[in-house]
Amino acid sequence: MRKLERLSERQQNILRFMDRYVAANGFPPTIREIGEATEINSTSVVNYNLNKLVKLGYLIRTATKSRGLRLVKPMSDRPVRAGSALTVELRGLIVAGDPVESFTDTNEDPVEVVPSMLGGYDPSEVFAVRVKGDSMIDAMIQDGDVVILKRVDTARSGEMVAVWLESTGETTLKYLFHEEGGKIRLQPAHPTMEPRYVNARECRVQGRVLSVIRVVK
Repeated sequence: MRKLERLSERQQNILRFMDRYVAANGFPPTIREIGEATEINSTSVVNYNLNKLVKLGYLIRTATKSRGLRLVKPMSDRPVRAGSALTVELRGLIVAGDPVESFTDTNEDPVEVVPSMLGGYDPSEVFAVRVKGDSMIDAMIQDGDVVILKRVDTARSGEMVAVWLESTGETTLKYLFHEEGGKIRLQPAHPTMEPRYVNARECRVQGRVLSVIRVVK
């Protein structure tokens, strides 16, 4: 990241506040929160400075989200406080193997995660599932692990996602690839398992993997 001295005092204050906020909460602040914390009364002035910081390469901004701000690089290496742990809904089991009926209910409590595991997303935008099977073993995901996923309904080729197969009511965790002819390839990460090909219109993406909680056996 460039030296802060090249920025105005107002822009430095915005970055410092965002750094502290993300470290404490695991997701970025809103424009209104930034204005209140840095004593900028006008949201248009906050917007102007945020756009300048984006142009200078300090921030990435998603205009369609109220918390769509991302620091390109944290300003500090401060450790996450124990009290800043977050909870994520655990929706049940997902199979990393042959697909089974969509998300089995396990009645488990929410899982605690550190903010860095959410990739800067708000906890309301993510969910967790426990993995059953070893088809993603070469991706360092094994039976019993918990994966944290961002709620999405589309995916790019090569992303690891949870998908629901509409025609059979099944769900599975795989790498997804878009193939010719409207096909989707669901690719396991296992040396002896073959990919599965399905029609794109039957494949509903439910989440993209952000991180994994390893269960030590």
